[in-house]
Amino acid sequence: MNTEKKAYTLSILVEDIPGVLSQVARLFSRKGYNIESICAGVTTQPGMTRISVVTMGDEKMISQLSAQISKLLPVYTVDVLTGEDSVQRELVLIKVNTADKDARDEIIQIVNVFRASILDLAKDTLTIAMLGTADKTKAILNLLEEFGILEIARTGMVALERGRNNIHAQNKLKEEYNYGKTVL
Repeated sequence: MNTEKKAYTLSILVEDIPGVLSQVARLFSRKGYNIESICAGVTTQPGMTRISVVTMGDEKMISQLSAQISKLLPVYTVDVLTGEDSVQRELVLIKVNTADKDARDEIIQIVNVFRASILDLAKDTLTIAMLGTADKTKAILNLLEEFGILEIARTGMVALERGRNNIHAQNKLKEEYNYGKTVL
């Protein structure tokens, strides 16, 4: 097994009940793992929520962590996604200082190169929205740093498997395993 630490995205399908996000986050805390990013939202199936969690670790740690998460009662399935087998994006809002017209024009050029959008334009600030990968976010933030970033708001990474594979298909394979959790 590879012991190199890298970012992994866990896509977790859970029952949509109060406190389920807290249960998942507490498991990370109890095991001593840091959550780099977390995002939750409804799915196409009523009563189910998808939680996307990004964490750093090696293959063994991620394997153990996903097995522990799978044991939680409201969890239907856990899918470990890597950059190669999934599409991952994050929404970032960035408020940047614009000291003068030249700075504003330069920032607008950067925004256009990154295919981002300007959401708000004030006399001395620009608010930018960008959807992209972690690398794209890091790159635009590095370029905007020299102008003075006033605020940043990030949604957290969301991810889907590439191609026809999906988390619901994974769920069907694990129904027998989960049977014991549902009859309690």
